[in-house]
Amino acid sequence: MNAVGLIAFAFLVYALGYIFYSRFLSEKVFRLDDRRKTPAHELEDGVDYVPTNKWILLGHHFTSITGAGPIVGPAIAVIWGWVPALLWVVLGAVFIGAVHDLGALVASIRHKGKSIGTILGEYAGERARVLFLLLILALAILVNAVFAYVIALLFIKYPSSVIPAWVIVPLAILFGFSVYRLKINFLVPTVVFLLLLYLSMYVGSLYPVDIGPVSSSLGVGPVMFWIIVLFIYTFFASALPVWLLLQPRDFLNGLQVLVLLVLVYIGALFANPKVAAPSFTLFPEGAPPIFPFLFITIACGALSGFHALVSSGTTSKQLYRESDARTVGYLGFLGESSLAVAVIVACTAGIAMVSSDRFAQLYSSWANINKSAIPAVVEGGANLVSSLGIGTGLSSTLLATLIVLFAATTMDTSVRIQRYILNELGQIYSIKPLKNGWFASLIAVLSSMGLVLAKEGGKGGLLFWPVFGAANQLLAGLALLVTYLYLRRENRPTLYVLVPLILVLIITSLAMFLNLVNNAVKGDYLLAGVSGIILMLEIAIILESVNAIRTEGRRVQA
Repeated sequence: MNAVGLIAFAFLVYALGYIFYSRFLSEKVFRLDDRRKTPAHELEDGVDYVPTNKWILLGHHFTSITGAGPIVGPAIAVIWGWVPALLWVVLGAVFIGAVHDLGALVASIRHKGKSIGTILGEYAGERARVLFLLLILALAILVNAVFAYVIALLFIKYPSSVIPAWVIVPLAILFGFSVYRLKINFLVPTVVFLLLLYLSMYVGSLYPVDIGPVSSSLGVGPVMFWIIVLFIYTFFASALPVWLLLQPRDFLNGLQVLVLLVLVYIGALFANPKVAAPSFTLFPEGAPPIFPFLFITIACGALSGFHALVSSGTTSKQLYRESDARTVGYLGFLGESSLAVAVIVACTAGIAMVSSDRFAQLYSSWANINKSAIPAVVEGGANLVSSLGIGTGLSSTLLATLIVLFAATTMDTSVRIQRYILNELGQIYSIKPLKNGWFASLIAVLSSMGLVLAKEGGKGGLLFWPVFGAANQLLAGLALLVTYLYLRRENRPTLYVLVPLILVLIITSLAMFLNLVNNAVKGDYLLAGVSGIILMLEIAIILESVNAIRTEGRRVQA
């Protein structure tokens, strides 16, 4: 099998899924109606609720949901073979992941832009709502702690990415002012600022930034220096109006990723390298069993509960008209899935373009590829892009910057979502300070920093990261549950959500239970305990929901 075959299969399924399945869902299941007023118009406040052009919003949504997930997950998962990884990424995206994102977005806009946790409370009661919000808050803290550490490592490993990663901030602010205050057609600043962003990448490849001397003079290591800088930045970014920084930053980032994806795919089509990975490897050295762990190793790109937080947290508050949900929610997820496919191609075919033994070296064991996933993506992707005549050094800078910017935009959005949740908890329990945006942002940043500092060198988030994959997919199952409850109350077809809901809850509950058992056997009682707590939270939320369904059924019969 050659790279072209993988790409052709993926994009054929994407095209059929978007043209036919997403239209069916939009018209027959969710019944999108542009005559309805979206929360962006109904509650417009110029900070969080901002009516937005669907293409700009697509850029924000795409980069917010993407992060490093569809890069790291598929890069690791191809150790089980390229066939299961590709099938889960492509078919999972069309029939589960994109449905999950679209459903969460629609449920939110039909509930005045409320979060998925708050919506659950309306259907399953206040206890379910609070439990769900606490679960979301815990996962957001974990994401921020780990992504801050990962971005810091990337800045150190790929110093050429530092300049473009920070240049995008003033470019985004200028873009926001140009479009929203000066009322310039967004196409003009788009071209100008995108060119400036790529110029900064070229400058970064010429002048890599070594922060070591500065951090040493301040008495901290390079990793902690970058972590502190990142959290200071996200504190301000999470509380600023969404049109000023978050939205334009994500839009510009989404466009540069689109350009880079095109380069990777054209490079793959031009070089058409042979896939070096085996079709199936059921028992790689040191790896857990392919079932159910493939489905939690690859989250973003096939299905991710974090997306429900973005769809109902920031995106729903900016949707201009209901019909835009199909483009932003469903197509946005397919865009993320196409990135996961590009990673699979880079790691299974691009990686072997220079050396036929390179795949076997990197994927010799589960432990080895877990340490080498990002370098494998950068190396394989750079090989594909360099086949177009672009130097390997610049190609590596482009790939490394892509990963940094994706992780950073996800961190931006995650801290903002933390602020929303803390605001909601402040309203529930009448805690006045938590209702304040800046104070809630400060608590969000400090709680994440507290987890970072729980282990020397900023590795605190890694303490709980082994259970994140299963917890994230359990969150996806619960988000599908909310969509199911909404459709059921509206007397709409539920089968297209119910089937993915059952599959996801069964598979990920099994994975979480196996994590609990494995950690207990190894003597890691901390992770075993966390796994147990998450499982109990899930069971409690499901029981509350089932009880709500029964109560509603009895009321209807009466």
